[in-house]
Amino acid sequence: MAVGARDFIDKLLVEKYAQEKVDNHDASAYVSRVSPDEVMNAMSVSSNNFRTMLELNNRLTMVCYGVVSKSAKYVQTEAV
Repeated sequence: MAVGARDFIDKLLVEKYAQEKVDNHDASAYVSRVSPDEVMNAMSVSSNNFRTMLELNNRLTMVCYGVVSKSAKYVQTEAV
């Protein structure tokens, strides 16, 4: 399996950039621009918000079940 340009445009791009050199191997390229503490804090806040939403959803579901069951009219039917 060969690696290379497959069509005319790819061949032109390979020819154009074949001699280009990139020099981005400085120490600042490997340093994260975002603090790990900030990432963990954002993840914690997001997970706490989601947990709160789930708890509220569960409570609302229970309240709705209660309202539906209290408003239901039960009619006694004949025993078979």
